Amino acid sequence: MKNRETLRTAEAFLHEHIPLTVAMGLRVIADDEAGFSVAAPVALNHNHLHTAFGGSINAVATLAAYGLLWLELRDEAADVVIRESSIRFLRPIHETIGATCRRPKPGELAAFHARLGAEGKARIALHVQVRENDTLAAELRATFVAVRRAAS
Repeated sequence: MKNRETLRTAEAFLHEHIPLTVAMGLRVIADDEAGFSVAAPVALNHNHLHTAFGGSINAVATLAAYGLLWLELRDEAADVVIRESSIRFLRPIHETIGATCRRPKPGELAAFHARLGAEGKARIALHVQVRENDTLAAELRATFVAVRRAAS
């Protein structure tokens, strides 16, 4: 796992640039060989049944993927956006929405970085698992695009 300062930096970035993350109670909890993980309490993200709201599950999963890519790039001249996504909801979540974006294979990341460097634009497919405890509750598959802004 990366040091706590890296996790705090990522969380501060998300809270500053995506204000919804503060209201959701989103926390960055890990960045290691397995992937980038975030969590948010159902208490702040529930529906009328007092289980996790589907939109919140989708947002937390998307933020796990976005956070992984932001840490991977650490490039203030690159904008990261989601191009498309698909989520499957498998079971209700009762206490904590925990999402981990799996780290892409090294070759995929290298190709992504190479395209971004050469063309100023690159895309990558990411996979996120949403779990409560050890139970899979949802899966998100998404394509993200990074675009390097032209120097002014």
